[in-house]
Amino acid sequence: MNMKNILASRWGIIVVGALIGILATLLQKLGNPANMGICVACFERDIAGAIGLHRAAVVQYMRPEIIGFVLGAFVAALLSREYRPRAGSAPIVRFILGVFAMIGALVFLGCPWRAVLRLAGGDLNAILGLAGLTFGIWIGTLFLRGGYDLGRTQSTYASVGLLLPLTMLGFLTLLFLHPQIPGEPKNDILFYSVKGPGAMHAALFISLGIGLIVGILAQRSRFCTMGAIRDLVLFRQTHLLGGFLALLVFAFLSNLVLGQFSAGFENQPVAHTLHVWNFAGMALAGLAFCLAGGCPGRQLFLSGEGDGDAAVFVLGMIVGAGISHNFGMASSPSGIGLHGVEAVFVGLAVCLFIGFTMRKKIA
Repeated sequence: MNMKNILASRWGIIVVGALIGILATLLQKLGNPANMGICVACFERDIAGAIGLHRAAVVQYMRPEIIGFVLGAFVAALLSREYRPRAGSAPIVRFILGVFAMIGALVFLGCPWRAVLRLAGGDLNAILGLAGLTFGIWIGTLFLRGGYDLGRTQSTYASVGLLLPLTMLGFLTLLFLHPQIPGEPKNDILFYSVKGPGAMHAALFISLGIGLIVGILAQRSRFCTMGAIRDLVLFRQTHLLGGFLALLVFAFLSNLVLGQFSAGFENQPVAHTLHVWNFAGMALAGLAFCLAGGCPGRQLFLSGEGDGDAAVFVLGMIVGAGISHNFGMASSPSGIGLHGVEAVFVGLAVCLFIGFTMRKKIA
C-alpha cells in the first residue's frame, strides 16, 4: 500500500486528525494564542492586517502557518502527480462566499478548526459555534440536494494554479526581509502587533515547519472539517468525520498533558459569551463553506493543488477580514462588533440568494 492510500484510508485520516490536534496544541504551548494553535480564519485575518488591509493593531502578523499550508499542499500534489491547474467555476461567487465566510467566522471568533480547538481547550462557548456550523452546513446540503451547482472547473494554464503558491512564497520572502523590530508596529512594508493575539506566535521556522507538515498531510488525506459534517448529513458517510473527531480528542488529551485545559463559558481566551451570535456567526460561515465546497483549511490545500477557484475563495476570506475590521463587524472578547448583527443577516441573505439562484433543474 502506498503513502497515498495509507493517508486516504479510514485510519490514515484519523492519524492525520490526531497529528493536527497535537501540533496545534504544541503551537499554543510554543507561543501561539490560547485555544488558537491553528485557526485558518484568524490567521488569514492576521495576514490581512500585516499587509494593511485593516488597522486593528492587535491582530497584525504574517502567519507562517498559512503559508506552510499552501506550500506544503503544493509540494505534496507535485510529488504525488496530483497537481492540476484548473479554474472557471463561478469565481466571483466563490470570492463573495469567502468574504461572508470570514465575516461569519469573525463574529464567532474562529473557523471550524478553532471551534474544535476551543472545545478541546475547555471553552464551552464553542458548543454553540459547532452547533451553528452544523446548522449552516445542513442548510447547504438542502441546496445540494436541490441541484445547487457552481459549474464545472476546466483545466487551464499552469500560471493560474501557481499564482497563490507564488503569492504565499512572496509573503514568506517579505517576512524574511522585513522581520519585526522589537516593540515596533511596522517594518517598512509589514505591520506587526506589539500586543494582543497578533503579538503571540511561535518561532517563525517552527510555525512554518508545522504548517508545511499539516499542508502535506491534509492534502494527501483530503482532511476537511466542513466535509466531515456535510458527508455525514448528506450521505451518512463517516470517513472524514474520523479525522474531525480525532482532531478534537487528541487536542483535548494534549491540552490536559500540557496544562492548557480550562473548562467553562466565562473568561475564555479570545471568545465571547453571546450564544445567539456564536451560533449565528458560525451558521453563516458553515453555509458559505458548504456552498463553496470546503472548509477554510481545505480551500488552502486545494489552492496548493492548483485549484484557482479555491484560491479566489481564499482571497475573498482575506479581503473579508479587512472588511470585517474596517466596518466594525468583527467580534472581540467584550462582545460582537457594532455592525456584527447586520453583517450576519446580510451574509445569510446573500448566501441564500446564491443557493436558490444557482441550481440546475433535476429531471
